Amino acid sequence: MTARRVVITGIGPITPIGTGRAAFWAGLRAQRSAVRALTRFDASEFRSRSAGEVPDFVVGDFLEARRARRMDRFGQFAVAAARLALEDAALSLEHEDRDRVGAMMGSALGGVALAEAQVPAFLRGGLREVDPGLALAVFGGAASCNMAIELGVSGPNSTNAMSCASGTMAIGEALRSIRAGDADVMLAGGAEAPLAPLCFGAFALIRSMSTRNEDPTTASRPFDADRDGFVMAEGATVLVLEARERAVARGARIYAELTGYGTTNDAHHMTAPRPDGVQAARAMTLALRNAGVAPADIGYINAHGSSTPLNDPTESLAIEAVFGPRANGIPVSSTKGYYGHALGASGAFEAAISALAIHEGWLPPTLNLRTPDPACPLDYIPLVGRAVAVDTVLSNSFGFGGINACLVLRRDA
Repeated sequence: MTARRVVITGIGPITPIGTGRAAFWAGLRAQRSAVRALTRFDASEFRSRSAGEVPDFVVGDFLEARRARRMDRFGQFAVAAARLALEDAALSLEHEDRDRVGAMMGSALGGVALAEAQVPAFLRGGLREVDPGLALAVFGGAASCNMAIELGVSGPNSTNAMSCASGTMAIGEALRSIRAGDADVMLAGGAEAPLAPLCFGAFALIRSMSTRNEDPTTASRPFDADRDGFVMAEGATVLVLEARERAVARGARIYAELTGYGTTNDAHHMTAPRPDGVQAARAMTLALRNAGVAPADIGYINAHGSSTPLNDPTESLAIEAVFGPRANGIPVSSTKGYYGHALGASGAFEAAISALAIHEGWLPPTLNLRTPDPACPLDYIPLVGRAVAVDTVLSNSFGFGGINACLVLRRDA
């Protein structure tokens, strides 16, 4: 039996560079970093004080106040991004079999901010002072479950917490659900709202984040010799995935076909990637094989490129292992210079960017890449994007815990 083809028909981003598909793309074309000094709380005591904050999110545009109060910000992001994606897809659920519509999301940290905010109340007055909705707002599944409740969709549903690869894995697992015939439409992506003092401080404590506080817009600088860590960010992106035959039948705009997914684990260390990049390379190879394409077919790679000292050269090595001598001729970029690293949401941001790169014929640059690292010798599209028509794209996400996940997208035909 031939596997069902799956296409992307809706994109719902809530990001530091723009909310909604049009604003998101305009933010990419502007080629400016949205990283700023952190304003969500007083970070003056921390080594790292920059972040990618979503500046324009108005929860009342997407949720009734009483419902919004029951959710952490990451859950609000998830529901809002799903609504934006459905609107972009021109897909009305009123005409759908909702048992055939599902939701899969990724979130590394879930409702950590709301949990932190309740600690002073607990210390002050015990459990009587704690918000009774806390338990149901903070667990990771609140992302996909609230999407199901708010939208009334009862198909396959899950939220994974596989660190920085979780959004990519959610999209990959949603692809599998449609291919298997378990759903016709899936809302898939990632949501993250980690900008809370204890959470932010914990990452600062392990020295994984940039300390370039004097110039936040240059703090996230993937593949640059002067990079010194990632910049924490927040946001969400949801994609509408559909079985291709029904998308074509309803005359949907198709951004790209989602053709491949692969995932592995380094089995090495909780924070450091495996130095030889073997398992990252294997995840790429599995995704290519799943897509039925050869390395020679890839026209652009959206790299994980986290701006950390260890990740960037390891990813470069893994790309070289997969693509061999051709690796130097493939345009590659990390878009985290624009918005930082939104952990579980980043892979969803970047799957959307990959689809838009195919649809729009423009490859976003690696911002702040001014001094190339000799250990990262590939064509990383420094500073300025390129008008290039590409047919097939690889998107990489690698996370703490050694998680590796990759997607392949191609032009619909």
